[in-house]
Amino acid sequence: MNNANKYPETADIETSSEDYASRFSGPAGAWMLGVQERIVLDLLSGNENSRVLDVGGGHGQLAVALAEKGFEVTVLGSVEECVQRIKPDVDAGKIKFQVGNLIELPFEDDAFDVVVSIRLLPHCERWKQLVKELCRVAKKCVIVDYPTSQSLNCLSESLFGVKKKIEGNTRPYELFAHAEVSDAFEECGYTRNALRKEFFVPMVIHRMLKCPGLSSFMEGASALIGLRALLGSPVIAKFDKGEISPRRVGDQARRRRERRDKESVI
Repeated sequence: MNNANKYPETADIETSSEDYASRFSGPAGAWMLGVQERIVLDLLSGNENSRVLDVGGGHGQLAVALAEKGFEVTVLGSVEECVQRIKPDVDAGKIKFQVGNLIELPFEDDAFDVVVSIRLLPHCERWKQLVKELCRVAKKCVIVDYPTSQSLNCLSESLFGVKKKIEGNTRPYELFAHAEVSDAFEECGYTRNALRKEFFVPMVIHRMLKCPGLSSFMEGASALIGLRALLGSPVIAKFDKGEISPRRVGDQARRRRERRDKESVI
């Protein structure tokens, strides 16, 4: 049995592929990834040299940059093939890679200072379980991104056919209200500390333009007049660990019992 069938959520197989990487090829793609990278690094300011788990990060959009900044990075992928785009850095010992279940992470509670998960939440059917696991293994904070329905993305369903013709390799994704994501994290004892909106203009338009200078001007103008703050998407959110909820206390106790039971059987 291969891991693609073994685990219930494997959206990172697609996002770790060369085909997916082609969505960010060329100057326009590099510009969009640069926006994302700068936001995440800014949100992690003050956490340098921390242990970071990048869940579903085989796409390499953040892992390489984080490692270059001195973070101790581990990438979790659902199959071994998810390592391909970061393999040079893994082989060089700059990044660690491990295969495992995205919604039942193979790590102890609080195993990492920081957990990030980019390009995964909107493609994960059991996204609330994913959030629980991200929070469980994080000691300080969790950073995720997601497209929001409180943006021009609200038109995505009706315009999906047009978008697919333009991009070719796009796929359906879930849109979130900010409150439902925040509620899921709050149930795990985490509070949203920051919310950064990446683009007012839909990413498909930036891909069509193929002109980072023009895209940058459009986004700058939208920021000046408040449109990006009002309707920007996708968003990158940082959730900080706070008081542990009773539910999480119960989950931790249950997992400890299960581990003890397994150890007694062995």
